[in-house]
Amino acid sequence: MEHGENNLEKYIEAAFNIQVNVKTVVADKIPVGVSSAATVFLSDRGTLYAFIATHGGQTLGDVKKIVARMNMKADQFLPPHDDKDYFDRIAKQKFTEVFPGRKYTHDSDLIFYRTLVPYNPALVQIMEVENGIIKQYDSDAVDNWRVGVKFGYRRIATI
Repeated sequence: MEHGENNLEKYIEAAFNIQVNVKTVVADKIPVGVSSAATVFLSDRGTLYAFIATHGGQTLGDVKKIVARMNMKADQFLPPHDDKDYFDRIAKQKFTEVFPGRKYTHDSDLIFYRTLVPYNPALVQIMEVENGIIKQYDSDAVDNWRVGVKFGYRRIATI
C-alpha cells in the first residue's frame, strides 16, 4: 500500500466514520470540475468508490451530476459521520426556510431540497462504470469531458 492510500483511508474514516481499505486506486485526483477532484478506488471487498472533494462548496445535487458526467452510476451516497439522517434532516431545514409555516407532508416534498444539502467531501459507492470508461473534466474538450481511465465495473446485486 502506498502512503497516499493510507491517508485516504484515514481521511474517510475521520469524515465518514467508516473503515474502508483501499486495495487499488483506479483514478487518482482526476479533475471533475474547475476546482474539484475525484479519486476512484476499489476496496479490499471489491466495492468501487468515488471520493469527490472541491475547494469551494458542493451539494448532493452537484455530486450526483459529477458522478453521472464521469460516466458512472451511483449505488449509494454515504453521509458524513455515518449520520443516516443527514440528507433528510438538512433537506427538511431547507424546506422550512423556504416555507416557514408549512410542514412537509411527503418525501416527494424533499426531493429538490436534498439536492441542496452541502456534501463536501463526498463518498459515493459506485454501482457501474458505463461502457468501461471513467471520464474526467477537461475545459478544452468539446463537451468539457474526456476519457480519463478505462475501467470496467458492474456491481452484482445480491439478494
